[in-house]
Amino acid sequence: MWSYHPDLLAKPVPRYTSYPTAMEFTGDVGAADYARALDAIEAATPISLYVHIPFCEQICWYCGCNTGAAGRKQRLADYLVALRAEIALVAKRLGGRGRVQRIAFGGGSPNAIAPVELVRLLDRILTVFDAHRPDVSIELDPRGFSAEWALVLAAAGVTRVSLGVQTFAPHVQQAIGRIQPLSHIERVVAALRLRDIDAINFDLMYGLPGQSLADLDATLDETIRLEPSRIALFGYAHLPDMIPRQRQIDASGLPDQRLRFEQAAHGYRRLTDAGYIPVGFDHFARPDDPLAIAAKEQRVSRNFQGFTDDDAPVLLGFGASAISRFSDLIVQNEKRAGPYRDLVGEGCLTAVRGVTIDDVQQLRGQTIRNILCNGRARIETDKNRVQDVLADYERRGIIEWDADDLMISDEGLPYARHVAAQFDSVRGAI
Repeated sequence: MWSYHPDLLAKPVPRYTSYPTAMEFTGDVGAADYARALDAIEAATPISLYVHIPFCEQICWYCGCNTGAAGRKQRLADYLVALRAEIALVAKRLGGRGRVQRIAFGGGSPNAIAPVELVRLLDRILTVFDAHRPDVSIELDPRGFSAEWALVLAAAGVTRVSLGVQTFAPHVQQAIGRIQPLSHIERVVAALRLRDIDAINFDLMYGLPGQSLADLDATLDETIRLEPSRIALFGYAHLPDMIPRQRQIDASGLPDQRLRFEQAAHGYRRLTDAGYIPVGFDHFARPDDPLAIAAKEQRVSRNFQGFTDDDAPVLLGFGASAISRFSDLIVQNEKRAGPYRDLVGEGCLTAVRGVTIDDVQQLRGQTIRNILCNGRARIETDKNRVQDVLADYERRGIIEWDADDLMISDEGLPYARHVAAQFDSVRGAI
């Protein structure tokens, strides 16, 4: 189904959850730019909110998230005070402008905090922003889930839950420091559905230490049986020099490049054969899910949470390391929880780095998004030059042309990011 090109797979390329990428963020862009962008928001502008909880009850060895242990309760309590204060600070700056359509809680693990604290956060948001019946989603660590959480999520109007499943193979769970039996995941799913929370996402991984093709296949069997609404199948990136906790993983057990490729291809085939609609290169959704409908209508977008049907032009991020995005600006909050709290305590916006996006970069970003989200992009200028740069990809059957539309072929899907990277002003040749 997919063509294997090891030379391309060996080339690291960004995931393009933003363009420009976080590698281009600098300290020359920060709070003042964020303030100007907030002031420019108009009354009816659709807005999405992201709330970051950088704590987990247990730290998994593979994880690259900005998170820490939740054991120090005072530290966690102080963070939540600062988080609520930042939310109020930004809302006051907006003065009622903008309409919140979506609220996402991520981390870390939002269920590292007490259920009542989630209610307080959500209540603060609904009180200070123009937010009428928004879609509310949350990422959960199944190991910290309880019946109380199911009750609170339903009462709070949460509409979608993402579960960090990763793998059902016990020996692979042991190798990555995340033990969670299949029976526990089954109980979590049942508890959510009992409370009428049917939009459930599974996050799965391939390329894990000790993970065979049979291990992945068994995980996919159980996943398909449990019928989540959406599935993300991510490839594990082993970067112990950048992520020290990954040093606890025995790298000798990692699958080689060929096996990683076969695992990704097998996952794609199994999930599509089971009726899931592929979205981008690593997301899958049931046909009745809004993401699958958006894919059919070519309305999929991409943000820091992956492929999404969220089309809001403004994303406001709250919490340490959270990212806010506007059409011409991306800013990131202070990453360290202590300095983040200090900034909020001084009544300051917490954005400390970012990048401005001019008209040319916006066009490049749109082309990159179209390639990754829709599998095609209209090339209206310099088509001959683009064809020259991408000639090798065309020879390999990775891309094809439909008049002025550049298209990713079915067998070229694993290389969509490589094609998109050619339009990156830093990494590409176009």
